[in-house]
Amino acid sequence: MKIAFTAVSGQLGRTIANCAIEKFGRENVIGTARTPEKVKDPGIEVRKASYDYQEEFAEALKGIDVVVLISGMAAPDQRIIQHRNVIDAAKEAGARKIIYTSIIGKDGNSTFDAIVQSNRQTEQDILESGLEWAIGRNGLYLEPDIEYLDNYVKEGKITNCAGDGKCSYTSRDELATAYTSMIGDDSLNGRIYNLAGEAITQQQLAELFNEVFSTDLQYVPISVDEYLRFQVEHNGEFLGPIIAGIYQKIRNGEFDIKSDFEAVTGRAHKSVREICSEGRGIKKAN
Repeated sequence: MKIAFTAVSGQLGRTIANCAIEKFGRENVIGTARTPEKVKDPGIEVRKASYDYQEEFAEALKGIDVVVLISGMAAPDQRIIQHRNVIDAAKEAGARKIIYTSIIGKDGNSTFDAIVQSNRQTEQDILESGLEWAIGRNGLYLEPDIEYLDNYVKEGKITNCAGDGKCSYTSRDELATAYTSMIGDDSLNGRIYNLAGEAITQQQLAELFNEVFSTDLQYVPISVDEYLRFQVEHNGEFLGPIIAGIYQKIRNGEFDIKSDFEAVTGRAHKSVREICSEGRGIKKAN
């Protein structure tokens, strides 16, 4: 079985590919990237393919049995078209199965909703593709918060608009375990799975950071409008509303979901404390 990963230059694609290498063998894992020479230490064959060009993917996916489509980072309307390029190319190349990394979340009224809706459209496109399929809806990665920890410490607080809302967190490593199961186990085909761990509040997250990283953080909630202004100022008109919208959806309870992780992997998802402890080791190494 030959497996191809899109966007293997990104952190999620690379993490899942590395997990797949351990289970299926390096010779059976192929990466694709817009600029293959920029891929860091893949240890696998990386074929040139841009989400914008179906013909590149049709060539890159020749001889591939399973395609793992990593959700792109473009604007929502463009992202839908890009994903269709990969789906159509997979069919053209004769692939048997496609797996998609989607995202949790219901429709609401946040500035993140367009991202959720674009993911749902890709899910529908896959269901109608005629290919075998399995779809994971990812919880929020905890790693960005761990990577931002020095900034939290500098400010002495975690500040956002999530309020008392709970978020079902995960990690890239845990997602890699789940997607590797979905690649190899065809009994998981034809279903959409929520892939996340326990749901916690931002106050609980601050307390866990204090416990694991020996910090002294507090959580300070602010309004949705105030947080949106802050994010736009610091991260721009595209990324700022996306980040702000994520925390608004946490506030609304839309990221507090029932997980299917154990049904996919056969084990319980790691706790947030365990993920933080693993992150502590990474930070020390850096």
